[in-house]
Amino acid sequence: MKLKERYLRLHERWDRVSIRWHLMSYLAIFVVLMLAVIWIFQIAFLDTFYRANQTRRIEESAELLADNIDNGNLLETALQVAQNNNTCIRIVDEKLVDRLDINMNDSCIIHRLSTLGLAQYYYEAQESKNGVVLDQFEGAIFGQNTPPHEDGVQSIVYVKLVQAENGSTYMILLNSVLSPIGATVDTLQTQFFWIVGIFLLLCVVLAFLLSRRISKPIVQINQSAKELAKGRYDTTFTGGGYLEIAELRETLNYAAQELSKVEGLRREFIANVSHDLRTPLTMITGYGEVMRDLPGENTPENVQIIIDEAKRLTSLVNNILDISKLQSGNQELNLTCYNLTEDIARTLSRYAKLREQEGYQIHFQCDQQAWVQADAMRMGQVLYNLVNNAITYTGEDRKVLVRQQVKNGWVCVQVMDTGEGIPEDQLPLIWDRYYKVKSNHRRAVVGTGLGLSIVKGILELHHARYGVESTLGKGSTFWFSLPVVDPPEPAQGDISPDGEDTALLQTPPDGSAGPDGPQQSV
Repeated sequence: MKLKERYLRLHERWDRVSIRWHLMSYLAIFVVLMLAVIWIFQIAFLDTFYRANQTRRIEESAELLADNIDNGNLLETALQVAQNNNTCIRIVDEKLVDRLDINMNDSCIIHRLSTLGLAQYYYEAQESKNGVVLDQFEGAIFGQNTPPHEDGVQSIVYVKLVQAENGSTYMILLNSVLSPIGATVDTLQTQFFWIVGIFLLLCVVLAFLLSRRISKPIVQINQSAKELAKGRYDTTFTGGGYLEIAELRETLNYAAQELSKVEGLRREFIANVSHDLRTPLTMITGYGEVMRDLPGENTPENVQIIIDEAKRLTSLVNNILDISKLQSGNQELNLTCYNLTEDIARTLSRYAKLREQEGYQIHFQCDQQAWVQADAMRMGQVLYNLVNNAITYTGEDRKVLVRQQVKNGWVCVQVMDTGEGIPEDQLPLIWDRYYKVKSNHRRAVVGTGLGLSIVKGILELHHARYGVESTLGKGSTFWFSLPVVDPPEPAQGDISPDGEDTALLQTPPDGSAGPDGPQQSV
């Protein structure tokens, strides 16, 4: 347990080391490993690699001679092999009589062999299928008193039996002298120490340059990020050098710009909500004080104003709570199958007071009744907010048109106004929580100004399609679509869905109808 805790503490300390020291450490470890590999292969195992290479070459030479044993150019091949590899060659027959003899070295072992020594080689070759390598001769050979090489020079002897086409068996003997490499190793060791010093110096310089190039932009971005965290959204991120840093810089600059926009929208939102909250509170307080201080002012009209302003205040607070629930994902739906057409007609009929007092003309067009599977209360919020938005921004004619159309299994509801319209570059932004179109308009008689964000959240919970189309000077059309479902079978004794409540949807007595179906002013 203590070892684990110690490891965790060391790991934590290492994580807190700057990237510059990380790079220098990793590069130093790489250089040490590289030098270790050089030492192992160039010095420690140099003799082993040299002997293995010489053995391979002498075996290949023997194979070449064996392949040309019946060739008339055997002598030329043997001379070429002997000269290229500085190798002595001797080929004898079954009676140990020489058939080919090439001596490249006065101290060649195979040319000093007696008949007994040749017989012993022959026996060794018979025991091996491919040939036998007899290595490092410095003294007696098969019990013979063969003088050792001067200065400790060692030899490799390779023996191989080969059968000619005429059935005769020949023994191929090759002898190659191993050059002493002690002096070479000493030279390499001296060079190695110089290489170590040069590489360590290069490691320090390269690590410094790399760490400076890599860490400097990261340090700059880190400092700018700290400024951004303090709320300074005008911070500009700099730094480059390679692709990832450049992409990170651009991403953080974009994030800073978006945060700056959000901060501005947040402040505007707080200002708008504060104004909306202050207005009904001021009205409630003012009328309450009048009713308290002035005799005869405790009238039903003043009480109704206080009630209306309290409801307006409640509506604003509820909308803010709805936005919070929708954004946090805590809003749950109560899905039921209901008649959307009837619900729209009932909702629009509640604007009668607004029509009477303000002269608004709210028309409803539908081609047929449509049933949907949705949360009726939440969809009512959607319709209220869209109609209130249309009333707020409609033109001087004060006309609002609500149209319902059923097509290809979907019912589409459109809410159209005749106002100034929305610029094309602002269309994707109007659904944002804090966004508000910069336009001079009258405040709606009903509504709180937070509707479109609520509309977006509710429609997305229903997986509905929605959007807006607008042309400057020609008004805007907000729409949403839901899949239609079959109406439920009425229970015995229930009122038909085409009964009294659907009277609002019928064609007016004068027979007038809109271009897309019956039209009713509600």
